[in-house]
Amino acid sequence: MIASRRLDPDRIARAAREIDPVFLHSPQYVCEPLAAWAGVPLVIKVETLNPIRSFKGRGADWFLTDVVDRADPRALVCASAGNWGQALAYACRRRGRSLTIWAAENANALKVERMRALGATVHLEGDDFDAAKACARAHCEASGAWLVEDGLEPAISEGAGSIAVELLRVADSGFDAIVAPLGNGALLAGIAHAVRAFAPTTRVFGVCASGADAMAESWRSGRVVVRDRIDTIADGIGVRVPIPQALDDLAGMIDDVLRVDDTAILDAMRAAHRHAGLVLEPAGAAGLAAVRVHAARFAGQRVATVLCGGNLAPADFGWLQAD
Repeated sequence: MIASRRLDPDRIARAAREIDPVFLHSPQYVCEPLAAWAGVPLVIKVETLNPIRSFKGRGADWFLTDVVDRADPRALVCASAGNWGQALAYACRRRGRSLTIWAAENANALKVERMRALGATVHLEGDDFDAAKACARAHCEASGAWLVEDGLEPAISEGAGSIAVELLRVADSGFDAIVAPLGNGALLAGIAHAVRAFAPTTRVFGVCASGADAMAESWRSGRVVVRDRIDTIADGIGVRVPIPQALDDLAGMIDDVLRVDDTAILDAMRAAHRHAGLVLEPAGAAGLAAVRVHAARFAGQRVATVLCGGNLAPADFGWLQAD
């Protein structure tokens, strides 16, 4: 793989000004008790305080801006573990566009409920996200609809990159490192391209769940690595089949991909709840988990991480209680 230049830093900067304001300027601050727990001087960027409780509204809104500007009439379809579907449904409803979503049969019930409440037609098929995506792709091939893949469309990553623009804009002395979860790659690629353009000495780290490491292994090996199954509670970053273009977007742009197991993710969810009063879903806490697990790597450095999703199903609230 070679470093991609599909993403435009100027467009990322523009997105940080023009995305639907409901998703912009999310809180970012030093939470001293949480930093003490992590063992690292830590700034958290809270991307859960918006209508869909995740960062993905930024990329969806910026993508739909492009669709409207081009007057593309195709029907829109996506596959989602839940947060991307909510984001695209919200942006489509705002613009009067219809949306059809495929999700796995075992998808987070809260996320499915919210996707439907936002006006999307939702089909539940397949054992996991990538199986649902295969169903969505088959539908699009038969119907001529547009399969909008999170991690494939550059505008989605550019919208997500607005997070880094905000982080860097108000940092008093900059960051030594920014840590973000790695699912399909849009969040990490957007952040990395913004950082390389506007703060090139800052290091950028992705985080995968140990039980869903296809993206980590693909990035490390320079070839697409597909897994037969995933085994993690972090459905939002549970990718079996990486998107080649998303891997190209990361090539030469990030410093490393860290791994965390489910125990560390649960610990981070509980710490965020206890020390910051925040409810995070597992994928949303992955970056925080990595900062603590790999604290020695960040010793003496100023670090930021993105708390990127808070759609925790009611049945899973027990995870927030310590064993």
